[in-house]
Amino acid sequence: MRYEKGRKDASRQRIMDVAAERFRSDGIAASGLAGIMGEAGLTNGAFYPHFPSKAALVRESVAAALEVQADQIEEVLAAGGLSMAIDLYLSAEHRDNPGKGCASAALLPEIAREPAETRQVYAEHFLKLVRQVAAEVTPDARDPEGVALGVFATLIGTLELSRAVDGTELSDRILKAGAVAAKALLQPRENDKPAERQPS
Repeated sequence: MRYEKGRKDASRQRIMDVAAERFRSDGIAASGLAGIMGEAGLTNGAFYPHFPSKAALVRESVAAALEVQADQIEEVLAAGGLSMAIDLYLSAEHRDNPGKGCASAALLPEIAREPAETRQVYAEHFLKLVRQVAAEVTPDARDPEGVALGVFATLIGTLELSRAVDGTELSDRILKAGAVAAKALLQPRENDKPAERQPS
């Protein structure tokens, strides 16, 4: 039976949405295609007309999750700047809902083991996020993109640590300490400022 294009596109999007949440909540390796297709309301045989392999599904769903994250970051930056973005990222709500949260914090160890094409796609989308943040870094910074990279490294590592000890007082302390550290990176230090040109 052949389906009209709109229905096929809707099914493909549903597979990607389910997969993106499953991968982030359960992990890539632990998320089987049968479970993803069942949750999407489709049969196993309906998978391959949409994706040639699970690796392709991983690549596209991670890319889509990062695109959504980029839109969310844009909204938060417009509403409250970097400080608000840090607070929301390192919130208990984000920690407790990995399936709907940051793909990087949920999947980095597994993404590192994915094929080179997937890692390249991830790097391209991650760099887009970094440049969004870099555009908001104080112009006094010598290397705004470097500052943004440091902020992301701090945020992602903090969230991963807090989830590893979730349910304990230590988890909350990690979130708070990470927020302080990330915000400190945004404060320009004297040796980070661009050198002033000397009069000739």
